[in-house]
Amino acid sequence: MFPANAFTIRLAGDDDAETLRRLAEVDSQNPLSGRILVAVDGDAAVAALSIDENRVIADPFRRTAPALALLRMRASALTGYEQTPSLRKRIRAATRVARGSVATVQA
Repeated sequence: MFPANAFTIRLAGDDDAETLRRLAEVDSQNPLSGRILVAVDGDAAVAALSIDENRVIADPFRRTAPALALLRMRASALTGYEQTPSLRKRIRAATRVARGSVATVQA
């Protein structure tokens, strides 16, 4: 097993474009597009995952299997969070009653 904090997992920003391009080149892959998560070990990006494409690139000269596992877990968590309806929508769905279906109680 590996520690969950072995890598820093973060969303890629505009300043990561060159790093991601180099990482894709080293991995002989096309550059990623869309929302991208990056795994950083120390000060070097070792792997990246495109949430939108569900595609990864990684440094083939480093042990990146743990980083890829963490990237996939984080992407799954982000996607799940984004797909979860708001509390208001969940309450409305649970308490939705069709109009005219409320029965009156006689004493």
